[in-house]
Amino acid sequence: MRALVTGANRGIGLELVRQLSARGDTVDACARTPDTATDLKALAGDKVRLHALDVTDAASVRALATALGDAAIDVVFNVAGIEGGPQSLRELADDLSLDAVTSTFDVNAAGALRVTVAVLPHVRRGTVKKLVHVTSGMGSISDNGSGGSYAYRMSKAALNMMSKSLAVDLKSEGITSVVINPGWVQTDMGGSRAPTPVDESIRGMLSVIDAATLADSGEFLNWKGNRYPW
Repeated sequence: MRALVTGANRGIGLELVRQLSARGDTVDACARTPDTATDLKALAGDKVRLHALDVTDAASVRALATALGDAAIDVVFNVAGIEGGPQSLRELADDLSLDAVTSTFDVNAAGALRVTVAVLPHVRRGTVKKLVHVTSGMGSISDNGSGGSYAYRMSKAALNMMSKSLAVDLKSEGITSVVINPGWVQTDMGGSRAPTPVDESIRGMLSVIDAATLADSGEFLNWKGNRYPW
């Protein structure tokens, strides 16, 4: 299997590259500056190809698609994301430009859409034909009992809707699109208080994604194998 992973320089993306390549898959690992991504560079080799990619830059996304040539991509993992801001109503009131909201959307939602559309011809050539978008429980409207985190919550909810539309539009081509919640993971973004080690989360995610079929397309999955509330 050949997979493409964005946001591969750290955290969830980096661990996906590790586990995918360790089991024998070929991985196109994408990061904004792969030359300075020490841990990612250490994985480069026959099974891991590195690509420079800024998901907010259309030219960079097009360059990735060109670099892939006529390759067939089986699974796309849209992982690139930021926590962004603002986090509170007070912060919103202090900066009504909402530039931070816009930039968070551009990475977490629009960035995933840019990449997906650009590499879709490669996915159509693949055998597995899966689009996997890493979301968050904080993108669940039903599960929001604490408020705050406006930009991040909104951007992940938008990502979820994107995946649902892709699932509808691509079903006739046999392409599956899902979002998956990795849990609260011990990464730079998740912090040290997070209960789930990143390797455990990724093992669970891969098990769920490997088992997913076209019947699961459009669903909000959880790394433990359950559905997550919208």
